Amino acid sequence: MPKLKCVLWLWLWMLLLIPDSYAFTAHFTPASLQLEMKTSRQVKLQLNDITAEQLQQTDRYSFRLQSSNEHLATVLAENASIPIGQVTANAWTGHIVIEAHFLGEARLTVRLHDALYGNSTAPANAAQNDSSMLAQVVRPERLIDRMFIGSVILLMTLIYINFGAALNVQVLQGLLTRPIGPCIGFITQTIGMPLLSYALGVFIFAESPALQLGLFMTGIAPSGGASNTWSAVLGANINLSVLMTTISNFAAFGSMPLWVFTLGTLIFDRAGIKVPYTHIAGYCASLLIPLSIGLAIQRWWPRTAQVLVRLLKPISGCLIIFIVVFAIITNFYIFELFSWQIAVAGMALPGLGYGIAWMAAKLLNQNSADALAIAIETGIQNTGTAIFLLRTTLPQPQADLTTVVPVAVAIMTPLPLLGIYLYQRCHGVK
Repeated sequence: MPKLKCVLWLWLWMLLLIPDSYAFTAHFTPASLQLEMKTSRQVKLQLNDITAEQLQQTDRYSFRLQSSNEHLATVLAENASIPIGQVTANAWTGHIVIEAHFLGEARLTVRLHDALYGNSTAPANAAQNDSSMLAQVVRPERLIDRMFIGSVILLMTLIYINFGAALNVQVLQGLLTRPIGPCIGFITQTIGMPLLSYALGVFIFAESPALQLGLFMTGIAPSGGASNTWSAVLGANINLSVLMTTISNFAAFGSMPLWVFTLGTLIFDRAGIKVPYTHIAGYCASLLIPLSIGLAIQRWWPRTAQVLVRLLKPISGCLIIFIVVFAIITNFYIFELFSWQIAVAGMALPGLGYGIAWMAAKLLNQNSADALAIAIETGIQNTGTAIFLLRTTLPQPQADLTTVVPVAVAIMTPLPLLGIYLYQRCHGVK
């Protein structure tokens, strides 16, 4: 009991000794600011209701500006500390310079530092929105980004003309009359991959709903056009691959909103995602139009079609190399956001997709060429669609931050397939 009384008296004595540091108030104008990386901006700061006792002890008190993440944004060093001696009439008004470093959000606050006790206290109006400032650092729009997108669209158009010229219409008709392969791919692509991406997101990114969103959007995206390229390179059934890609992209009109409004609502509600139907429709059109041109060449210019068929593999290989290398160059900044969790997610989603689809196809007695096409078609997601959806439906910088996952998936996706290709080359498999 005596010890408890001593503790209480000590606590009361400390309360009397330490002044009320919460008396001051702070106001930032504006309360939020969006800056491009490697730029700076002035912000107005007002400090009011500073006590007379604090004003009298200029050596003891100072105002210090702090950033919640100094890697993203900071206050210019010469503005980071405001001596109490600069305060007049119980108030201080001035401008501070915010420096943006890297993508993300950082909250800037001002606190009263007590040199005697080594502690800092927040303003009395800390609960108000303008008592701190939110700095949103975004990536500037670059010409190289537009060049990359345009060049990929052009090359994909050319490659799909080649696919159309190489298609065997009779084989396609046979696949439609006995659609076991397309059905396996449809189930693994439109049901298996969304469930897998959601489970992986919750498991790997338990503390980051934004990264869960990026992985889930990748999982519900339709099959990517690169699947046809890899099918051609690895000797899989190209006719089955193109048919499954077409079915997957048409099914995306229903499957994507279905996942958004069912399982996806658990992580989409906070983001307010809307499915861009026009983009999906445009993607389907961009897939079918060059295919139709290739079929027309096959029908009316068979000699030209034969040349295109011989060029299919080398052109496909060059396209894969171009996309991977150029994507890394244009998005090199995003590697700063990579972590081991992102690398694991980028490898796990396509890797598990390949394995699950391959096993399902073999259990249902599909031959090796068909099973390989089904596995490739399932594991390769249209990461471009996922990135497009995230960047057009989310505000910056969240749009760029969430795209780190589909970018990681795009980079990691070819690795298992490259291993298969090297195995085939070493063992003379054609």
